[in-house]
Amino acid sequence: MRNLNIQLIRHATIKLQFNGQTILVDPMFSLKSTLAPVANAANECKNPLVDLPITVEELLSEINAIIITHSHRDHLDDRAIELLPKDLPVFCQREDEEKLISLGFKDVRTVWYETEWKGIRLIRTGGEHGTGELGKLMGPVSGFVLQAEDEPVVYVAGDTIWCSEVEEAIANYSPGVIVLNGGEAQYLTGDPITMGVKDIEKVHRASPSSNIVVVHMESWNHCLLTRRDLRQYIETNQLLDISVPDDGRILNF
Repeated sequence: MRNLNIQLIRHATIKLQFNGQTILVDPMFSLKSTLAPVANAANECKNPLVDLPITVEELLSEINAIIITHSHRDHLDDRAIELLPKDLPVFCQREDEEKLISLGFKDVRTVWYETEWKGIRLIRTGGEHGTGELGKLMGPVSGFVLQAEDEPVVYVAGDTIWCSEVEEAIANYSPGVIVLNGGEAQYLTGDPITMGVKDIEKVHRASPSSNIVVVHMESWNHCLLTRRDLRQYIETNQLLDISVPDDGRILNF
């Protein structure tokens, strides 16, 4: 078994070392406070709320491929579009294919159901980016399961709340590592559009033997769940094997 590393860069941007490859997920490179806040939120802080913990040069070092779970600006921003190498394989959902090609990416690989690359099986999973009409307005989102021989299964859930698609992905693929987008992002009206404490607990209950990594926190103005509060909830409820890393931290599995 090779060494599986997951580095939280910031927000949903992670650097994943898997099966000898280095994969960048949901790149967002903007400098602190250079983007407009999400409207209709509880505060008007400019985004992102914090700077990158490492340089872009360090971030891009040894990258072999990119995964875009969906193309909202907090998962693919203008600075990332400008700085990303355009010849790397970019794996995406079918709804984002034309956009990514129009942005100049030369090797866009749409994952309808699954695909193979460098000994890695990439499987697209579904999700719900909110409930009701708000969830529909947020548009389609995807997660990705990564499988390889002699490697733990990794499930990157993407921007989703707890829903049947997440439950099915856990049941079907028995992931050893699950990356969840927390933060409990929400607007002034409507339910949260990413996972909060109850969603994260449901994932843990559905897959108690998985190592769960919660990202997507304290970097975007409508993400209201803090690391401190989530860590306290985890401790109080004795939810083992849930990590809430700070930006820049590398987790080894």
